[in-house]
Amino acid sequence: MGGYVDIHSHGGGGHDYGSTVAGTRAALAAHRAHGGDRVVASLVSSPVAEVARAVGVIREVMADDAGLLGVHLEGPFLAPARKGAHDPHALALPTPDVVAALLEACDGTMRQITMAPELPGALDAIGALVDHGVVVAVGHSECTADEARAAFDRGATLITHGFNAMRGIVGREPGPLGAALADPRVFIEVIADGIHVHPDNIAMLFRAAPGRVVLVTDAMSAAAAVPGRYVLGGLDVDVTPDGRAVLAGTDTLAGSTLTMDRAVEVCVEAGVPREEAVAAATTVPERVLGLA
Repeated sequence: MGGYVDIHSHGGGGHDYGSTVAGTRAALAAHRAHGGDRVVASLVSSPVAEVARAVGVIREVMADDAGLLGVHLEGPFLAPARKGAHDPHALALPTPDVVAALLEACDGTMRQITMAPELPGALDAIGALVDHGVVVAVGHSECTADEARAAFDRGATLITHGFNAMRGIVGREPGPLGAALADPRVFIEVIADGIHVHPDNIAMLFRAAPGRVVLVTDAMSAAAAVPGRYVLGGLDVDVTPDGRAVLAGTDTLAGSTLTMDRAVEVCVEAGVPREEAVAAATTVPERVLGLA
């Protein structure tokens, strides 16, 4: 199967992945119209019972659609201060019991999970999840560079949407992104919509981490749809005519309306060689998931 591989996408065409079988298929079709042939369906922080329900829907679609690669849990092990568009009441600490419950709820479909490595118990949780074949990503985190390095040493191999929902790179603290740039074991997601990350910083990532940048959409249901009011994880999201998605009444970005074809073009417009931009949407995410 060719086309682009999106390892972080919540939906599109007016539908969330895991909402209903028909809605999940419609979201896949919306992204495929823009070249996104293979997708890891991302779920926002939710109670275990809701995760299990959504995974049941996704599993039904996976049974006859090889392009739906599995599930990405973006949470619930996130730092409250960096929760972004996640319901604070759905956040949890990565205790062995909660980790086991999520693995059971996903029943072999969990491809990756985003977590804040500074949370109590997180490093042991990372080791346990990696032992189950899950790609662990550092994100939605207040962690320092040293805390990120500890996560990488326990098996985390990805940064969730670099530059967003994390400490920045500053003079005396490189933060998780700085730690990832220096570690050849680690891949770095970027939402290349020209909104989440400045084009100059997108180009810098490609120069600083050649072959390790992964284009993702982090698309919510409004991707490949019309502006208006949407819901993400039970929270209202307003999508403006220019495609910016924010939590209603705030300036907090709530996913994107990006498609993979546009992500590649934004990178090229930023000065990234086209072959590198295409690789970041094809062969690099394959390597992240162990598909190469």
